[in-house]
Amino acid sequence: MKYNRCGKSGLLLPQISLGLWHNFGSVDVFENGEKIVKEAFDKGITHFDLANNYGPIPGSAEINFGKIMKNNFQGNLRDEMVISTKAGYKMWEGPYGEWGSRKYLLSSLDQSLKRMNLDYVDIFYSHRYDPETPLEETMMALDYAVRRGKALYAGISNYPAEQAKQATEILKQLGTPCLIHQEKYSMFVRTCEEGLLDVLEDKGVGCIAFSPLAQGLLTDKYLKGIPENSRASNPNGQLQLEEVSEKKVRKIIALNEIAKNRNQSMAQMALSWLLKDNRITSVLIGASSVGQLNNNIDSLQNLNFSAAELEMIERILG
Repeated sequence: MKYNRCGKSGLLLPQISLGLWHNFGSVDVFENGEKIVKEAFDKGITHFDLANNYGPIPGSAEINFGKIMKNNFQGNLRDEMVISTKAGYKMWEGPYGEWGSRKYLLSSLDQSLKRMNLDYVDIFYSHRYDPETPLEETMMALDYAVRRGKALYAGISNYPAEQAKQATEILKQLGTPCLIHQEKYSMFVRTCEEGLLDVLEDKGVGCIAFSPLAQGLLTDKYLKGIPENSRASNPNGQLQLEEVSEKKVRKIIALNEIAKNRNQSMAQMALSWLLKDNRITSVLIGASSVGQLNNNIDSLQNLNFSAAELEMIERILG
């Protein structure tokens, strides 16, 4: 595993990080999730990413991760891990259970720490920009979380380029520089190329890409229709059936041919394609099995693309 410096900070993150958005909730098999986390750590993945509402049910991924920590990562092993969580999306009913107020963010962080039985997280994120709350208030909450020792670093996620620029400037003035921005980025979702990556590079902020496989679309799962155990067939999943369009399937088939010529799976090539950009600190993968985890890690064996390959990929993506 190679580790990249996160922006202009002193923190190194693995090129591949493990996200617990799916497969670690109360509806999932705990022992399977535990095996995945242990294997990831053994393979050099030191960064584990959560959010207050991950599950289902919301909060259950943090509870399960806390149990995994207690069972397997006692003592100084905590110092070898980077654990992140977020708050921004709806977590509880009432006026204080979502968005970006100081009240919500700091209450949520305290709840997350209790669920995971941790004294602190390494990164605490504002999970989404709140147009109704002054950006200064949201950033002051992140700054306060760091200053009181409940988080080591502050991060933002899903912020448009202009708001990301403003947020990083506010945090710098407060004395708690923004460490990282987490953004949806894949071959199929490239909006961050429209200014956000330039802002992050200019401000010295790291970038971690989530949904790098477009919720499983950029794999060989959908080459012949929708399989039974896929995210598109899962009522609890985030991938909608209508997203598996005939047009996208044609693109996946064409991309898969390039991957085969590179001796990679479609998923491996999709991850490698993101990591070719040195502005990407890490890609955040999910995994439903140890085998899937290791297949994704193997993408690191071939990160180089020829000019001809990149041209063909752009032509396919349109």
